[in-house]
Amino acid sequence: MPIVGFNFDKILVERKDVIKRPLNIHTDVSIKDVTEEKIPLGKTEELLKFNFEFNVKYGDTGDVVFNGHVLYLEDPKKTAEIMKEWKKSKNVPTDLMSELINNILQRCNIKALTMAQDVNLPPHLKLPRLTQQKSPKDYIG
Repeated sequence: MPIVGFNFDKILVERKDVIKRPLNIHTDVSIKDVTEEKIPLGKTEELLKFNFEFNVKYGDTGDVVFNGHVLYLEDPKKTAEIMKEWKKSKNVPTDLMSELINNILQRCNIKALTMAQDVNLPPHLKLPRLTQQKSPKDYIG
């Protein structure tokens, strides 16, 4: 079933100090909580609400933190199974988890890049760069 909603609840971008080399950048994504939510979509549908936290830590230099939630529409039987597993062991089925995390990463990485740039923090992802290659001197062609 599809992801039907994605919202940010908290956005924090902070530069604390000047950039010092070497700069260790760590990115982390985690599902903090899963709840059931009823939303009227024509008829009242039961959705799963996955609360997440996305962090980019620039050591002592700065932080980018996003808290938000993803709304996921699923068959009621499957919803009950997912909630039962979450309450029991705080786990989500791997196929669903990969779909959620990929969606969160896609949306948060792009936003983190632009917001980090606004406070003059370097990109947390390796961006493509164009380099000139020197032609070999002994090439006969």
